[in-house]
Amino acid sequence: MTTAHPAYAQLRQVTPIAAVMLENNPGMMTLDGTNTWILRAPGREECVVIDPGDADEEHLLRVAAVGPVALTLITHRHGDHTGGVERFAALTGSPVRSVDPRFRTHTDAGLPDGELIEEVGLAIRVLRTPGHTKDSTSFVIEGEGSVLTGDTILGRGTTVLDASDGDLGDYLASLRALIDLGTGRAVLPGHGPDLPDLQTVAKQYLSHREERLDQVRAALEVLGAHAGPRAVVEHVYSDVDQSLWPVAEQSVRVQLEYLRR
Repeated sequence: MTTAHPAYAQLRQVTPIAAVMLENNPGMMTLDGTNTWILRAPGREECVVIDPGDADEEHLLRVAAVGPVALTLITHRHGDHTGGVERFAALTGSPVRSVDPRFRTHTDAGLPDGELIEEVGLAIRVLRTPGHTKDSTSFVIEGEGSVLTGDTILGRGTTVLDASDGDLGDYLASLRALIDLGTGRAVLPGHGPDLPDLQTVAKQYLSHREERLDQVRAALEVLGAHAGPRAVVEHVYSDVDQSLWPVAEQSVRVQLEYLRR
């Protein structure tokens, strides 16, 4: 019997190379929880782990137990992906590579765009996809073609751009870069279920962002060029549950910065 999403505390095989362990930390921003991905080449014992997750001891121990872990990679800095990094490195002895140097352990190596990481029979291409955060990074599993998208593309819904260092211009460029990878690539996201075709989803994301930008432009024509994020949210997101308005306000703030450059 195939394990379906969501399945907490169970290793769920998604592709011949990629399996996922779902952390039990559901919430408004994490959907069902954080997906910790485990990549293993056929016939190999060692694995590569993507995003150990939050500081959840039980989750970290379960992921460490699927090892030995040869390498840990980080998609971006948010705590639901990185809160357990230090503990996980101690449990596994694994070097941790990330764009943000704060999370690097047992190595000084970052994640240069385009680098091919060859480890334990795997070939993983680094694709920098900033926008959700400045350090957001995706990973392409060469040969298989699947793409680990972190929070750049989610398994359902759309992602929120971090108002502190997210950038809509970068995000739109990142979506176009993912579209350019072509068809038939599975999406292995940081939250939510896996999806069958990256290009289709990335095009939907791009269309959604462009539609929202048009709505914000129209709102500014009504409210005035200097309207604040909250006023724009109340105008554009009037059909959305008000409990989600604080999250929408983050996205609108980033959109306004983009439009006012």
